[in-house]
Amino acid sequence: MALSGCVCVVTGASRGIGRGIALQLSEAGATVYITGRQKTLKQTAAEVTQRGGQCLPVVCDSSQEDDIKELFERVQREQNGRLDVLVNNAYAGVTAIFENMGNKFWEVDPGIWDTINNTGLRGHYFCSVYAARMMVAQGSGLIVFISSMGGLRYLFNVAYGVGKAACDRMAADTAIELKKRGVASISLWPGAVQTELVSQYVSPQDENAPGMDPKFKELFANGETTELSGRCIVGLAKDKNLMSMTGKVLMTCDLARRYGLKDVDGRSVVDYTSLKFMVSQIPYVSWLSVITPSFIRVPRFVLNLANGKF
Repeated sequence: MALSGCVCVVTGASRGIGRGIALQLSEAGATVYITGRQKTLKQTAAEVTQRGGQCLPVVCDSSQEDDIKELFERVQREQNGRLDVLVNNAYAGVTAIFENMGNKFWEVDPGIWDTINNTGLRGHYFCSVYAARMMVAQGSGLIVFISSMGGLRYLFNVAYGVGKAACDRMAADTAIELKKRGVASISLWPGAVQTELVSQYVSPQDENAPGMDPKFKELFANGETTELSGRCIVGLAKDKNLMSMTGKVLMTCDLARRYGLKDVDGRSVVDYTSLKFMVSQIPYVSWLSVITPSFIRVPRFVLNLANGKF
């Protein structure tokens, strides 16, 4: 198998994208440590085992440094210091985001900042520190930060966007310090993903969902499976040219195209950088998407300019 003998840590893998990543890494032959605080952590581990993979569930609160330290000390001890892949995926803010959808930042309890960013940003930093110590010692490794388009443009709320922009920056800056040590660091942007929690809040039939734009609901209803990100990370982990991508923000559609991937259910991956997709999202001209070739893509510098930061 492609990742036979590799050791991976996936945080927040009891469900959602983390679960999908753990399943794909284990199917590729890796030994995967999965973390979480939910009872579903054992269910994910059982599913990995049923599919022939090696999985070790570890109850770990990614907002607590002691828990994180104990996790990596265990990996160090049990795997003789080997760690090939860390996926920083743990996130505690989904429920808070959807329950406050449509509210402005001053209308929401400021504690939402900690709900969203203690686990999903601070925790990523701590995990990266402990993982990097192991990877630098062995001279190789891959650290992945699960981020999103919210790091580039407004999405959901202020705390969410600031956290995702910080994740992208963390991937870029850690890459600078790690590059000469043979360790890659990248930020991965999945598209809209059909996670269990998102499915509870986004339903095409629910017309009364607060703050929900119909196109937004449709996007998630037809989104990627939770395992597509895992397929992309497997591709990265075995890519001989991995270091050429370190420090970059990569989208699942980028990697699907690079590695010739389809989603696990056989669907083609939506290319969010294609002109066809972008036109389809613009009111009054969306009909033009029918005649727009799918192979025409919008250059990244145009996306950056459209963000209007400078």
